[in-house]
Amino acid sequence: MKALLIVATVAGLSLPALPAPPALPAPPAPPAQSARPARPPARLFPPQDLGLLEAPDRDQWQKPDQIMDALGIAEGSIVADLGAGGGWFTIHLARRVLPNGIVYAEDIQPQMIEAVTRRMQLERLTNVRAVLGTPNDPRLPRGIDAVLIVDAYHEMEDPVALLKNVAQSLKPQGRIGIVDFDAGGGGPGPDPDARVNPQAVIDAAAAAGLQVTSRVAVPPFQYLLVFGKR
Repeated sequence: MKALLIVATVAGLSLPALPAPPALPAPPAPPAQSARPARPPARLFPPQDLGLLEAPDRDQWQKPDQIMDALGIAEGSIVADLGAGGGWFTIHLARRVLPNGIVYAEDIQPQMIEAVTRRMQLERLTNVRAVLGTPNDPRLPRGIDAVLIVDAYHEMEDPVALLKNVAQSLKPQGRIGIVDFDAGGGGPGPDPDARVNPQAVIDAAAAAGLQVTSRVAVPPFQYLLVFGKR
């Protein structure tokens, strides 16, 4: 059987046309990427709930004087309150260090910085400096005597990175105090599954180059871990 040809005329010559090329196959679809689990968002305390931190009995169970004594905070000390929120503990620190001392009230939420600034103005405290930090860097100056992290450790996204930056701000004999709630659901504080085992805090601090120097019970609900540079 003769092949059928398509004829084209070029310069008066009849030439057989080439067969049409076969259609190229469609490119294969890219392989489906496996879904990567999203990191849960930081459990930051909502600014609209600051009133919950002002319970009239907080002085009784928080025991600010015991905590400040354990960290050696005195008149003239330069200290920082990380996760200061509305400034409840900042006020106690400011009154302890008096005008010759300085308190850096740090938070990563601008609304908290605004709240603590207004509060210090109302209290007429001139020795407080508000600092807007980042999740991994509180942006503190050098030469700090003591840093307090009160009821905020469980909100940290990367505690090791944060504590490394905090350590760089300490004086050689400076101290970091981490206060958090005991396991269980008693008293105020976060849900039981959001509470941090003290050993987990110690391990994270060790990875940041810190060593625990003392552990203090703050009954009835809390513990205090004090760290220094290795």
